[in-house]
Amino acid sequence: MSTDPTPTPPPTAAETLPDRLEPEDLAHLRGLIAAWGALADLCFADLLLFVPEHPGDPAMLLVVGQIRPTTNPTLYREDMVGRVFRDDERPTVATALRTGMVVEGQAQPAGGERARVQAIPVRRAGRVLGVMTRESAPTVGRRQGELERVYVETFDRFVRMIVNGEFPFGGGDDWGGEAPRVGDGVLLADDGGRIVYGSPNAVSALHRMGVTSNIEGAKLAELGVDSHSVGRALKARVPVTEEVERRPDMSVLVRAIPLLEEGVATGAIVLVRDVTDLRRRDRLLVSKDATIREVHHRVKNNLQTISSLLRLQARRLGSEEGRVALEEAERRIRAIALVHETLSRDPGDQVALSEIVRSLTHMAEDAAVSYGGAVRIELAGDAGEVPNGVATPLAVVIAELLQNAVEHAFTGPGPWERDGRHVGIRFENDGQEMTVTVWDNGAGLPPDFDLGTTTSLGMSLVRDLVTGQLSGQIRAEAEEGTQVWLHIPLPEPEGLA
Repeated sequence: MSTDPTPTPPPTAAETLPDRLEPEDLAHLRGLIAAWGALADLCFADLLLFVPEHPGDPAMLLVVGQIRPTTNPTLYREDMVGRVFRDDERPTVATALRTGMVVEGQAQPAGGERARVQAIPVRRAGRVLGVMTRESAPTVGRRQGELERVYVETFDRFVRMIVNGEFPFGGGDDWGGEAPRVGDGVLLADDGGRIVYGSPNAVSALHRMGVTSNIEGAKLAELGVDSHSVGRALKARVPVTEEVERRPDMSVLVRAIPLLEEGVATGAIVLVRDVTDLRRRDRLLVSKDATIREVHHRVKNNLQTISSLLRLQARRLGSEEGRVALEEAERRIRAIALVHETLSRDPGDQVALSEIVRSLTHMAEDAAVSYGGAVRIELAGDAGEVPNGVATPLAVVIAELLQNAVEHAFTGPGPWERDGRHVGIRFENDGQEMTVTVWDNGAGLPPDFDLGTTTSLGMSLVRDLVTGQLSGQIRAEAEEGTQVWLHIPLPEPEGLA
């Protein structure tokens, strides 16, 4: 008995359509390329798409698309997209392009045996836009078996639709993502929606849904499968996709594609895919995200509690030095809490730094009032996203530099006396490195200041976090105030390395 081909990863599909095509023609060809993975699997062959290299001149033929089947070995291991052939090298393609009729012949792939070629004109609005070729070794298509016969006959029905301009369907039809493939399981229905053939994989999927009776001659609804996709596809003459849950622990994706003859739906091919494991993983991911958000929320709350306790304790201290130390510790904890607050709303490997920086500037502006007057803090550039392992130490560094500026920059003569108190942060993020510049128009650095040997707790913390935990570089200059540059390398997001 024939069985479905063993499902394999999606085949390599490539396309490079010329921009000179009219938008509607371009959309039609792209729609074909989006849908033709199922066609390659049904005919057990490679598919190529040819268009004239120059408009209206079929003498030179450009390959603009290629798809390999998952149901049979490929004829072409090399990438054919972008190759140009003379019409005498591909006579079947040239003839199909000129006549608008299906032409069969042979071709000689580079370094391979001669191939059987079926050249299928791709028509839209009465015009032939290009030619899709079905190319296979001479032995392919001669195998016996019901599955192979049904698949090839169904492909032939699609061929007639392509020639008549009835396929692809257009309208943004989605063939990607989780859409079922031929290897997942195939049902063939007649014009009344009754099943006339079921592949072994499709029958197995129905069995897992609790359908044990004979499926031939029955509609899906009569089998207890709550799906009306076939009837809707036949009526609307467009593909319909539904997800069916027979039991809480069983989900099947059903995609019904109408088969047309001169505008009349004569049947439908139904692709079915068991997505139970995918849905189970989706639910686990949702649960995991919720758990991570809750963890960050609780960490944020605990940090805020510690921050409040430190602030309360600082107010009760009589020692000025102790009070300042507790206030500095409270501010650093608050900066870390801001990161966890952001992660509690949107957990992930990347953190939007801009949102955190805005909160840090508000903290610094509030603190500035107690140090002699309001300070205007300016933001420039796009902070973008950073890995969450970078966000926490970087937030502490930025908070420390802002606090240092509003506390110490305006205690001596400088441009601020003329222009007002200004502090700024400028970001540059190219995805590989982030450059942060924190500047002020204050009195500048002391003459003997050395970032490498400073005993200031705040600046020592900044230096150690940047060069140690962030593996970056830091430098400072005094020119019309103070400027501090941070250069932070950004690790690639997980999965892209």
